[in-house]
Amino acid sequence: MLNAVAHSTAVGHHNSFADDRIALITGATAGIGYEFARQLAEKKIDLVLVARDAVRLATLAGELQSEFGVSTEIIVADLQSEEGLRLVEARTSSHENPIDILVNNAGYGLRKSFEDNNIESELDHLNLLVTVPLRLSHAALAQQLPRHTGTIINVASVAGFIPRGTYGAAKAWVLSFSRWANIYYKPLGIRVTAIAPGFVHTEFHDRMKVSKATVPSFMWLNAEHVVRIGLWDVAHGKAVSVPSLRYKIVVLLVRVLPARVSAAGAFRAR
Repeated sequence: MLNAVAHSTAVGHHNSFADDRIALITGATAGIGYEFARQLAEKKIDLVLVARDAVRLATLAGELQSEFGVSTEIIVADLQSEEGLRLVEARTSSHENPIDILVNNAGYGLRKSFEDNNIESELDHLNLLVTVPLRLSHAALAQQLPRHTGTIINVASVAGFIPRGTYGAAKAWVLSFSRWANIYYKPLGIRVTAIAPGFVHTEFHDRMKVSKATVPSFMWLNAEHVVRIGLWDVAHGKAVSVPSLRYKIVVLLVRVLPARVSAAGAFRAR
């Protein structure tokens, strides 16, 4: 299902994304995705909003149009279905009103440990965290490379630096892919950045039905801050953005500590 509103041609205030007209954001209705939508709309960038909930999408689209004067499209799609993913791929690769900024944000965590999950749950989880950003990045490049311009933002996690579970393993792929793509495609006009936050106040842990009380308050980040710092790092061409000094320290410690020590501490961050 695709509801489209005609795009305006006006470019708003001068900013580091001044040449970008349209951004597509997956998982756009909550948390980090919602903040990406607001902050890119604030920069007068038109939006393609992707999520499963049609009501929340329509509400968000209307809110952003009213507040920032941007045009919006909504795509109601389940990215874990082949039909939904193909729909979003088609829009991402389209040369008509091309996507300048792709934000691969959709994701979730699994509450149980690997051996306690059925394999279907693990495969669905892997597909959303790895296959979806892989395919959408490939689709975006199809129309960005001929234009020698474009941005791909992959929401990763500090968990990707830590040998801990399949969530961390999937996010490690996102980090590695983004580092390589940033090096390889930057000379061709494409910037690729992985944003790796720690614990963020979103619906992520609520959906997992995991209590936030066990995490010290100083470890929590605000989604608005994460996205604002992340976009600054994107504009400055960084391959990986860790948008917090405290988590930069965590990443540094993980690199010097033995893997068995890093793996011993539970870390389900987003």
